Amino acid sequence: MRGFDPYFTLQKLEVFCLVAELQSVTRAAELLCVTQPVVTAHIRGLEAKLGVTLLKRVGRNIGLTEAGERVYRWASDVVTRTREMERELTGFEKGTAGSAVIAASMTVGTYLLPPLIASFYAAHPDGLVRTELSNPQAALDAARTGACDFAVLVMHPTENRDGLTVEPLFDERLLLVSAPRSKLVGPTVKADDLKTLPFISAPQNLVRRELEDAQLRACGIDTRNVILEFGHAEAQKLLVKQDLGLSFFLESSIRADVERGELRIVRTPGIAMSLPIFLVHRKDKAFSPFQATLMQQVLSLRNKKAFQND
Repeated sequence: MRGFDPYFTLQKLEVFCLVAELQSVTRAAELLCVTQPVVTAHIRGLEAKLGVTLLKRVGRNIGLTEAGERVYRWASDVVTRTREMERELTGFEKGTAGSAVIAASMTVGTYLLPPLIASFYAAHPDGLVRTELSNPQAALDAARTGACDFAVLVMHPTENRDGLTVEPLFDERLLLVSAPRSKLVGPTVKADDLKTLPFISAPQNLVRRELEDAQLRACGIDTRNVILEFGHAEAQKLLVKQDLGLSFFLESSIRADVERGELRIVRTPGIAMSLPIFLVHRKDKAFSPFQATLMQQVLSLRNKKAFQND
């Protein structure tokens, strides 16, 4: 391998990372709005500087060579940390202007954060906030690597917290919900009946499902009749409204539906369940004034009042 060339451009590294992630020069060129030869030239230039082959053909797609895998890990970290630094610096010279990236688990980012971010934007209209929705593990990884400035998510109690600052926000109640005039269940249900009633639920590999199942087991409900699994609350709600089954939802995700009479909260005497919501960031994370102000606004959710199960 040739001596390391210190004059890599960030653009070349970004192009290489995009090709590696998409496994296609053509798709990368389309996304970058350039011709395929331009992308190929970037890759060839990077290979020439490093003195190694980075890509190989894998069927109809492109894969990374062993050297390419190592370079990708390094290049991805460089690009991520550079973009993170750019966000941190934005705003120091522009007063209230700035930018921030929040990673959030699906339900938190869909229902809890939008009203808060809208309020923040009203006070900081010159700034930019980007919220990226994913599963909790991906959101945590983004916080560790710097791909986001902080994450707001449901987190498993056994999750590795090394290098992270974890701020508890509040416990969000899980409420059992049915169609308004469900033929499956009345306004109240006994614990034993939950073992046989049909359920619409999140997939088993999601943190949300694992925590939900653990709390049900603690209440003596070891098994349930889960007939359908969907990863997003909106899909689950559509099926519950059709009276195909019941489902447990975080209260913020069904408040509007209940108020419109499209869903009904089913009382569950003796069963009280909730999921903990956290704000997470890297311990050594440096925040711009804009990011710090946004984070404080999110931390104000600690004072959030629970939605009453009347």
